[in-house]
Amino acid sequence: MTENTQQQTAATTELPTQYTPAEVEGPLYERWVERGYFEADATSDKPPYTIVIPPPNVTGALHLGHAFQVTLMDALTRRKRMQGFETLWLPGMDHAGIATQNKVEQQLAEEGKSRHDLGRDAFVERVWQWKEEYGGRILGQLRRLGAGLDWSRERFTMDEGLSKAVQKIFKDLYEDGLIYRAERIINWCPRCLTAISDIEVEYQDDAGELVSIRYGEGEDSLVVATTRAETMLGDTAVAVHPEDERYKHLVGKQIKLPLTDRTIPVVADEHVDPEFGTGAVKVTPAHDPNDFEIGRRHDLPSLTVMDEHGVITVHGPFLGLDRFEARSAIVGALKEQGRIVAEKRPYMHSVGHCSRCKTTVEPRLSMQWWVKVGPLAQAAGDAVRDGSVDIHPKELSKRYFDWVDNMHDWCISRQLWWGHRIPIWYGPEGQVVCVGPDEQPPGTEAEGWTQDPDVLDTWFSSGLWPFSTLGWPEKTPDLAKFYSTDVLLTGHDIIFFWVARMMMFGLYAMDGEVPFKTVALTGLVRDEFGKKMSKSNPNAVDPITWMDAYGSDAVRFTLANGATPGADVPIGEDWVKASRNFANKIWNATRFALMNGATIEGPLPDASEMSATDRWILSRLNETVARVDAYYDDFQFAKLSESLYHFAWDEVFAWYVELSKTTFFAGGEGAKVSGRVLGEVLDVMLRLLHPIVPFVTDTLWTTLTGGESLVVADWPKDSGFRDEAAEKEIELVQRVVTEVRRFRKEQGLQDAQKVPARLDLGGTALVAHEAAIRQILRLQPEGESFEATASLPVAGATVSLDLSGTIDVAAERKRLAKDLAAAEKEKAQAEAKLGNEAFLAKAPDNVVDKIKGRLAKADEDIARIQSQLDTLPQA
Repeated sequence: MTENTQQQTAATTELPTQYTPAEVEGPLYERWVERGYFEADATSDKPPYTIVIPPPNVTGALHLGHAFQVTLMDALTRRKRMQGFETLWLPGMDHAGIATQNKVEQQLAEEGKSRHDLGRDAFVERVWQWKEEYGGRILGQLRRLGAGLDWSRERFTMDEGLSKAVQKIFKDLYEDGLIYRAERIINWCPRCLTAISDIEVEYQDDAGELVSIRYGEGEDSLVVATTRAETMLGDTAVAVHPEDERYKHLVGKQIKLPLTDRTIPVVADEHVDPEFGTGAVKVTPAHDPNDFEIGRRHDLPSLTVMDEHGVITVHGPFLGLDRFEARSAIVGALKEQGRIVAEKRPYMHSVGHCSRCKTTVEPRLSMQWWVKVGPLAQAAGDAVRDGSVDIHPKELSKRYFDWVDNMHDWCISRQLWWGHRIPIWYGPEGQVVCVGPDEQPPGTEAEGWTQDPDVLDTWFSSGLWPFSTLGWPEKTPDLAKFYSTDVLLTGHDIIFFWVARMMMFGLYAMDGEVPFKTVALTGLVRDEFGKKMSKSNPNAVDPITWMDAYGSDAVRFTLANGATPGADVPIGEDWVKASRNFANKIWNATRFALMNGATIEGPLPDASEMSATDRWILSRLNETVARVDAYYDDFQFAKLSESLYHFAWDEVFAWYVELSKTTFFAGGEGAKVSGRVLGEVLDVMLRLLHPIVPFVTDTLWTTLTGGESLVVADWPKDSGFRDEAAEKEIELVQRVVTEVRRFRKEQGLQDAQKVPARLDLGGTALVAHEAAIRQILRLQPEGESFEATASLPVAGATVSLDLSGTIDVAAERKRLAKDLAAAEKEKAQAEAKLGNEAFLAKAPDNVVDKIKGRLAKADEDIARIQSQLDTLPQA
């Protein structure tokens, strides 16, 4: 046994015969963290590469959407780290105002208490306790997935530094006139008892009833239709279009509002569509955003008729009724008065629901704090238009522009206790003072000063994430080194929630410097049938369950393999199983290669010393390196994963290793050269695979090379080596092997079954590969009694087989004759239909196309079966 063989044998003994992810992944990840591989150095001379993780909610648990995006971000940062960049992938969590407060309020309810029993300060302290005890489990799950995050820089949107950043930008915006307080229509959740922004409202088609009601009397009357009859108590006008001849005589007149002692005016407003319904609409400025704008244009009063719980607060008989109870009661009262001019009819309409608790949202007039987004949104749009920020894929830029170019002022105040308290103080003489970081309040409660009770929208603080996490507003080394960030990788569904907010705040706070250079948008994870995954559906999957069963690498590879930019990602358990099989294949094939001479010792031999098979695989290797690099730069994770899978499984394991077995078995210099080539291929292949499947690759690579870790290894480069002649030569070998394999399968031969064969390779390049071809195809030497019962011409060669001792020729001919008769019958039936003019005149195009397909398939089957019959000896 040679020294090299002894070393290889020793290496393989370090590898168990089977790969068990559960025994490898946890300890290996902790080793990476302990060695500080993921920690970035702000003093380094290396070029920076920065990604901030979209901060998951402190209440959250890892779902497939998280696992999907984290896998892609991890792949990007692992590759850049290997390429020599000072890579920072910064972790953290969002305090998730409404969601977290709801969690703790539910906990209190189980104790028979409410937050009001505790008081504000004690309740907030209780939430912090909950956060420490239960929050953040998702971060542990990210470690389980293999996320290479710099845990030394972990942040929380309510930690001291980020709270300081929130106060600073609030005061800056306030003093620049970009934050103001005003009474406007907002989306109100009667369950969460807070305002919510437009993007936190989920719309769905709900079944309602459209009711037509007559307002006024006689000729001075008109009919309005509504699905929200309960709001009529707050009507202050009826609006019609200025050019609508039906109602011109009423414009400016007062008409009686049913069920009340009030009269309201008829106003002319171009917002009204005269073609919709009766062309007349009720105007309730305090309970509808469109009506609010009509009210402002016509100086109408705004009457609030519901409290924060959605309970009616006016008009005797309906006082104290829930909004939906009031709806039925009011319609009943109108019917008694003969005011219902058309029966109630079912009406499907889009209704807003709170994205947190699913309660029907109520538009409500309320005094709130707002961000004037006009100039901020303009800057955010211009940054993409002028190329400072690249949205990828580009076709999704339209969605971004549709949002930022039409953005309404942003309601940022929330009627909660958990969150960043609005830093505004009100004085006894009506003073309003904004308090910045490190500033003291202007006075005490005893002196008549009170702080605004509301907190800021969660998205306000997360909008600062790319720079607040790096130490802003202080001028920190991290901020100088790592801002602006390189890539924001996130789902296309939160362009509006998060991407636009970060763009606006980043450009404003950082003197026009963009928060990220590229926005890489992904789709959403769906089940294998393309259906949206939801906790309320049985198709929701806990990725931890799959990681337990198949390993984290298998889950990661499956997710990356489905990641086409901007497109949704279907995923099913069978695909994860296939990825597990791929990880096992990498393990087993590498272990086999190590046992058979694969090594990285010494320089790579000169091409003149290599076989065509060696030169072919190195050519394919460099082509793969170049292709993978191009796909990474274009965020084409599905294509790069597919390329790596094809190269590893098909070209390295299925072809190169198989074609090289005869060389390895023969020993000598050829085996040494091929062993060094195989070692080189495995080394580079494992490096390429590492960002997607880090655990199995690091374990194998350190065994192969003795290196420290793939996490800190160099990323491979395309050496430029290409050998077209070798590629064409091996392509001929592949054609011969593939054709003979197909024929063997058609004849019902087992893969391991040996068959006598004569190979007439002539003067082709195939001559050098005869031993390998015979080895792969289980072809024995022809022998003295050889009788060529089948001959296959392929790639300029002829492979003759003696099947006399391997198959029952008579039975095989009988089977093939039966199949041929069935194919000919199918062809005849198809031709008969296609020749029937009456049938063709009536049949839909898709039916005709289907029959044409059947005919083509029948012709193919006849040709194939006849060829098989022709190659069989006579019985």
